[in-house]
Amino acid sequence: MKVLVTGAAGFIGYHVARSLCERGDTAVGIDSLNDYDPALKRARLEQLKPFANFSFQNLDIADHASVDELFSSEAIERVVHLAAQAGVRYSLENPHAYVDANLVGFSNILEGCRHYKVDHLVYASSSSVYGANTAMPFSVHHNVDHPVSLYAATKKANELMAHTYSHLYRLPTTGLRFFTVYGPWGRPDMAMFLFTRAILAGEPIRVFNHGKMRLDFTFIDDLTAGVVRVLDRIAESNPAWSGMQPDSGSSSAPYRIYNIGNNQPVELMQLITCLENALGKTAEKELMPIQPGDVPATCADLDDLVRDVGFKPEASIVDGVNKFVT
Repeated sequence: MKVLVTGAAGFIGYHVARSLCERGDTAVGIDSLNDYDPALKRARLEQLKPFANFSFQNLDIADHASVDELFSSEAIERVVHLAAQAGVRYSLENPHAYVDANLVGFSNILEGCRHYKVDHLVYASSSSVYGANTAMPFSVHHNVDHPVSLYAATKKANELMAHTYSHLYRLPTTGLRFFTVYGPWGRPDMAMFLFTRAILAGEPIRVFNHGKMRLDFTFIDDLTAGVVRVLDRIAESNPAWSGMQPDSGSSSAPYRIYNIGNNQPVELMQLITCLENALGKTAEKELMPIQPGDVPATCADLDDLVRDVGFKPEASIVDGVNKFVT
């Protein structure tokens, strides 16, 4: 297949593009190379250069004309949309960046998929959409109308926008709610990198919510495998869907939502202990209150993903941290 991977120089985008190339697909990568650490993004792209079946364009998805030209010039069959302005805390400081990338940019991708008859659009949502929900594990069948950050609100909006296109134009769309992804080539602002660098430098680490955060950490190799498996399974309508009792995770349109997490929440202090063991150094901890927009606990219900796609992540936090450190 020829697959468009947006955000191909990003953490998840790089791994997905590489996985597609390794199995023989043609991956067309796009990225604006802005935001955090452009040098890191270019370094990821260098890792993809040896693949003859990978091509790259420096392109901003918020630029409608450029996105339309891309779709018109490339015979794109499927799309993995990962380009976004990421991060909960940054959305408190720069909301306009989230509107441009996550709303305007996503609408341009939807329009490209619609007009150029893409077979399947798979896009990144986030566990952040569960917001103020406290019922665990988080299920795609739960109501998610109470986001606690603008980032989460834009991801919820993406799901609504995708459903509209699935309903109006029969565009098959699948949204994937990612749960705290970590691993090699990750973003430098992520907790795993921040903690590791500080521990190695002998500097204190800031531990939010006094270490009582319980998060569903997902190793990048597991997440990548899940994304590719979902891409291969084109979203279908749910024949049992009813407007009298509407199900949030499916539709009468070709639309699906899945969680991709580990289904094994880990307390932040346990994660730090795993890092200390892998690094052979003890962390100096600075306990902090929970930050605005943060969700204190996450846990993914994977029943739908396992049933429909036959996939479940495997890496334990100990194995994942050891692979990350080495």
